[in-house]
Amino acid sequence: MAISIFKRYEKKFLISKEQYELLIPKLLEYMEPDEYCRNGQNYTIYNIYYDTKDNSLIRHSLAKPYYKEKLRIRSYFVPKSDKDIVFVELKKKIGGVVNKRRVVLTLKEAIDFVHKGIKPVSEDYIQVQVINEIEHFLNMYTVVPTAYISYNRNAFFGKDDKEFRVTFDSNITTRRKALSLEKGDFGDQLLENGQYLMEVKISAAMPMWLANALSELGIYSTSFSKYGFEYQKNCIGKAM
Repeated sequence: MAISIFKRYEKKFLISKEQYELLIPKLLEYMEPDEYCRNGQNYTIYNIYYDTKDNSLIRHSLAKPYYKEKLRIRSYFVPKSDKDIVFVELKKKIGGVVNKRRVVLTLKEAIDFVHKGIKPVSEDYIQVQVINEIEHFLNMYTVVPTAYISYNRNAFFGKDDKEFRVTFDSNITTRRKALSLEKGDFGDQLLENGQYLMEVKISAAMPMWLANALSELGIYSTSFSKYGFEYQKNCIGKAM
């Protein structure tokens, strides 16, 4: 079992295919592709989001509070066995700073933990602390699988600062049925055709060269959450 802890700022931008194609050469002057994104390749991320039956977590998040949190199970492939590896992630945003706790488990361990409250066993102190944080969340909220969201990702890291990251997500697919990763990748498109969600992930200020490039291309930050937009589109929008 392994864990990761992230703390950073995230800036989001919705961009067109033309803006994407003009920006990539500028990025490559200062950044390099993720190891899974060599030669223009990308990878796919699969998620199941959890919420209360009345969607209280995402409704609270959309109100733009100082503190918010969400839970998901994530995989980088479609699991075929309950022994396949997935991530259980607790993501918190406090005053604009994103903190993410992530534990690597088998699919069975993850489902047993999130659905049944059966804690994974670990002798590592840090791992236990993260598991306890997730358990505390599960004790506070009675959650169920709520939404499936997958997307293709192209990612870049700073040549001189590996903590500086820029990602582009496309083909964002969502559904509110068949809510398990093993069911495969299908559903409705969240964004318009040719649209990308760009995320700049930084631990300090945005580099000046990137700020200048975004200004030149008319790319401006926006408030955007995949799960939030999915909820607004598939629950609020269809109810109106």
